[in-house]
Amino acid sequence: MSKIAVIGATGHIGTYLVPRLVQAGHEVTVVSRGAAKPYQANGAWGQVRHVKLDRAAEEAAGTFGTAIAALNAEVVIDLICFTLASSTQLADALADNVDQLIHIGTIWTHGFSEVVPTPESAVKRPFGEYGKAKAAIETNLLQRAYRRGFPVSIVHPGHIVGPGWAPLNPAGHFNPEVFSTIAQGKPLVLPNFGVETVHHVHADDVAQVIVGAMNNRSAANGESFHAVSSGALTLRYYAEAMYRWFGKEPDISFSPFDTWAADQDEAEAKATWEHIARSPNCSIEKAKRLLGYAPRYTSLEAVQEAVAWLIQDGQVKLA
Repeated sequence: MSKIAVIGATGHIGTYLVPRLVQAGHEVTVVSRGAAKPYQANGAWGQVRHVKLDRAAEEAAGTFGTAIAALNAEVVIDLICFTLASSTQLADALADNVDQLIHIGTIWTHGFSEVVPTPESAVKRPFGEYGKAKAAIETNLLQRAYRRGFPVSIVHPGHIVGPGWAPLNPAGHFNPEVFSTIAQGKPLVLPNFGVETVHHVHADDVAQVIVGAMNNRSAANGESFHAVSSGALTLRYYAEAMYRWFGKEPDISFSPFDTWAADQDEAEAKATWEHIARSPNCSIEKAKRLLGYAPRYTSLEAVQEAVAWLIQDGQVKLA
């Protein structure tokens, strides 16, 4: 069993990852600001060591990387790294001091979908600040792996879902009111023809890929892996399936994006554009072959579990 440090452990992924690690017998240290609690209760959290660190403040002081290295973990899992400077400080400190660093990236490093399902080896042309920043981190970490033998594995999740937060909805944004509209059998207008795609993943399946990378280090180090469900969804099919899940007949119409966006909240329309412009549809063949990845949830199953929670929480209103 290994000594493992998980950075940003109380978020979406950590909620499922930390119990998996504890149940496997690992010695786990969770690193966070101490401001949040896991989305789901689990007795495993009472068996971990808690270290309170403010990453932003420690990085500004130049001490975050050395603080993590001082934990003497064999495996460091970084769930919340978003800039190249942040990644560099940690990687520099862990050089020759760790058996494996697992970095959580994003499928947005691909930019626009070209060949689908998109393999990890596809040429990446990211756009937008977030996608470009995460792609720069990946490039730097893999260069360290190839040139210096740095033991890093990168996991790229899709649209993460699970109980405790609102999933990306069939309109391409995160307002749970869309699910209320569907649940009540009301009309829903989608942008364009509804053929753009979204690719969800349950947070527990992301945790599964991380554990798989850790358990297969010789195959995983120096590699990147998609962590998504077995298949992407078109917006149209996603909406129709959710209507039927609520026992309603689909009532969908379509509008050109600019016309559709003019009738939407500006921030929500922008979020929709960010998602459908990329229309991710990613392959999991590499993770299946090298890590034994077998997602427990389809996209719809993951979303429906999350929406069931939204109903219980009063965020989705039934007819």
